[in-house]
Amino acid sequence: MDRKYIRNFSIIAHIDHGKSTLADRMLELTNTIDKRKMQDQVLDQMELERERGITIKMQPVRMKYTLPYTRQQEYILNLIDTPGHIDFSYEVSRALRAVEGSLLLIDSTQGMQAQTFTTLSMARESGLVIIPVLTKIDSPLARIDEVSIEVSEYLGCSIDEIITVSGKTGEGVGKLLEAIIERIPAPTERISDSSSFRGLVFDFEYSNHKGMIVYIRAIDGAIKKGDELTFIIADKKFQALEVGIFTPSPLSQEILIAGEIGYVVTGIKESGIASVGDTITFLKKPLPELSGYKIPSPVVWASLYPESQDDFDMLRTALGRLKLSDASLAYEEETSGTLGRGFRCGFLGMLHLEIITERLTREFNLQLIVTTPSVTYEVRTKTGKNIIVYSPSLFPDYGEVEVVHEPWVTVKVITPSGYMSMLMQIIFEHEGSAIDTQNFGDGRAQVTIDMPLRELMRNFFDDIKSGTSGYASVSYEIGNMRKADVERLDILVAGEPVAAFARIVSSRRVQEEAEAVVEKLAKILPQQLFVIKVQGQAHGRILSSETIKALRKDVTGYLYGGDITRKMKLLEKQKKGKKKMAKTGSVNIPQDVFLKMMKK
Repeated sequence: MDRKYIRNFSIIAHIDHGKSTLADRMLELTNTIDKRKMQDQVLDQMELERERGITIKMQPVRMKYTLPYTRQQEYILNLIDTPGHIDFSYEVSRALRAVEGSLLLIDSTQGMQAQTFTTLSMARESGLVIIPVLTKIDSPLARIDEVSIEVSEYLGCSIDEIITVSGKTGEGVGKLLEAIIERIPAPTERISDSSSFRGLVFDFEYSNHKGMIVYIRAIDGAIKKGDELTFIIADKKFQALEVGIFTPSPLSQEILIAGEIGYVVTGIKESGIASVGDTITFLKKPLPELSGYKIPSPVVWASLYPESQDDFDMLRTALGRLKLSDASLAYEEETSGTLGRGFRCGFLGMLHLEIITERLTREFNLQLIVTTPSVTYEVRTKTGKNIIVYSPSLFPDYGEVEVVHEPWVTVKVITPSGYMSMLMQIIFEHEGSAIDTQNFGDGRAQVTIDMPLRELMRNFFDDIKSGTSGYASVSYEIGNMRKADVERLDILVAGEPVAAFARIVSSRRVQEEAEAVVEKLAKILPQQLFVIKVQGQAHGRILSSETIKALRKDVTGYLYGGDITRKMKLLEKQKKGKKKMAKTGSVNIPQDVFLKMMKK
């Protein structure tokens, strides 16, 4: 097919604005999927995506559509459905580099939300054609006129350019497909030499039978089965065992031409070869590499340990498998004296952490212990040594630290104006500062906040949701490193620090945190044969302490009759034994205690 009849586009929106539902209607109208096989959220192929009603993994699909007023030329529409949650913005950025246009979905019952602005900025930076689309126009709560004015003012477009659709009823979807064909430009080759080939890798997956399968956007030339290819960055050659497209199921093709989106089966079964942003080209006639994507940087770290050390190898295998389909996951092996062998893992956010641990549990049947999440700190010690700390147990002792820097974030919150006072209180509690306020004129306001990333992880989203009755929307961007006033809080059991319970907390909250953790641990830790002290320690002193009484064993129960001194001797012997045990004995903490401590 001629490239001028190809259109590549993605859908971007705030979470729960109806992306997957609109994609369903497009697939129906274009007859891409047989009606017998049609189901809700058809592009969300993971069970977890369907349960939560969110898109986690991007999904490409090819549709064919003929304009009803011509009924002659058939167009190919390549759609990449993207996640909406801020934690998966890296997935969105990858999709935007493979297309020429994007549909910006806005819920007509809610208006533009915080995440809408973030994804729109990403699309503009990629130079894409933006088509504004109002969804859920069938809802009785729809504010079509008000939201249309809001969108036109922000985008600088006329109201007539805004397409109104209903993903539920299908109203307006045909008009939207026409707008895609008319407004989004056809793909063009970047070089004139069509005898070679160049494609940009925007995603990949692993198959036990086929090896690595790379998702590509063909930029120049054409590729077919049997071609000798190479990864430019990885410097690894391979043969194309199969090329094809997504319908959305993989469908083998004879050839992929420039401008098309499809896949290539490489047969490579080594890990670490394929990478997002790499370029594939002909082995014997290579072309220069394409500008790829930025490498994702984890912002949240947590350690994962198997409940049983017998499952350690399975956990290693499972993380390796997930890494093959999730380029943003980072992990490395570590050992804890208390929990055994495990992995320190990096995530893009708290939801990303939750999704990965849930997948490990479901797909690989692993029971895990997850430590308290933390961020990366830059510490300069008094000896002049600079270290990167991503685990509380590695944080230098009190008295060794000269200065600490931590990552900050810029947060945008859009909320009804009536909740502004409550919002300001929440911002103060999380050590943030409001740096800008903008009124939208429809009873809503946007507040821009600077705050530490660690505070964003400390139930900030839940506090905003409850404080604004669920009406606020939040998005954030990682900022620079700033000086931090934090310290390590150690939890001591019988005088010995337990690394798994250590955490880095704000200096102003260290007393409160120490009391809360010690009180919780003292309630769930089993009694021993001797008295145990549970203590919270920071900046060189004990801040909180609880005592767990010893188990009482009746050593005189077998006695009958006789002088009282017999009982006294046994009780005194028991007392001495407990004192000796308190000095030399150690506490074996059961695994279920760690699980209970990690839960909120």
